[in-house]
Amino acid sequence: MLVTTQDMLKKAQKGKYAVPAINTQGGNYDIIRSICLAAEEAKSPIMLAHYVATGKYSGDDWFVEVSKWFANRASVPVAIHLDHGDTFERCMNAMKLGFTSLMLDCSSESIEDNAKHTNEVIKAAHAIGIPVEAEVGELARNDGSGNAVETKNIANVEDIKKFVSLCQPDSLAIGIGNMHGFYKGEPVIRLDVLKQAAAITDIPLVLHGCTGMKDEVVKEAIQLGVAKINFGTLVRHKYVDFYKEGIETLAHDGHSWKISQFAELKLRGVIKEIIDLSGSAGKA
Repeated sequence: MLVTTQDMLKKAQKGKYAVPAINTQGGNYDIIRSICLAAEEAKSPIMLAHYVATGKYSGDDWFVEVSKWFANRASVPVAIHLDHGDTFERCMNAMKLGFTSLMLDCSSESIEDNAKHTNEVIKAAHAIGIPVEAEVGELARNDGSGNAVETKNIANVEDIKKFVSLCQPDSLAIGIGNMHGFYKGEPVIRLDVLKQAAAITDIPLVLHGCTGMKDEVVKEAIQLGVAKINFGTLVRHKYVDFYKEGIETLAHDGHSWKISQFAELKLRGVIKEIIDLSGSAGKA
């Protein structure tokens, strides 16, 4: 069933588990199908995430329509989420298209400007019942080799306190040493900062860049108040690996759907592992 993330994340925070938000690579049919069917089998709530850059090929409207098609056929809660929306206009367009959850990422701006712009989106989104995620502590960028280009993403606790005094989003991503992409070596994740943030606010927290983090770190973060965990890099790489395996091993005779089916079924196992890690199985 198609839902917003409002009750979904509050319930997760209270129950000490997290809802997986999986990047769908711009609305890739195989990946969306795998996510929804894995969630259905595990009886887990799920979020289909759409990153701005990956929508340039398929189209934001394509992502929404395919996601709605699957969500409306699922018995578990499915939310359609804009990940790292970069402008007010982007978020408004996403609402018009039918997204049921928005993220405005102004974490590179000052706390005052971040709060100001987030409040503008909150005002418009809340008018039609759409929840909004914000971010404090810009997520570190990856140079392609697993090295962080910069490490200013570790949020200052005073900045978090100031932000939540100015702005009350429905969920809040905190920069604690995490980044997109594969990490080079073991990442240093500042759970102490997360713990301090949880002491400041009861807003459900979000952990981005979970690919490559130790399971124990993710689980501890969830116990500290993280109600949403984001995965993208692991899923897209596994999908490509499985697709390649299908091409090389199947007697597909050029039928691409046979390769897609092979990759989707194998990817379902990866999604179930993420669901198990999040603790969301059986929570639908």
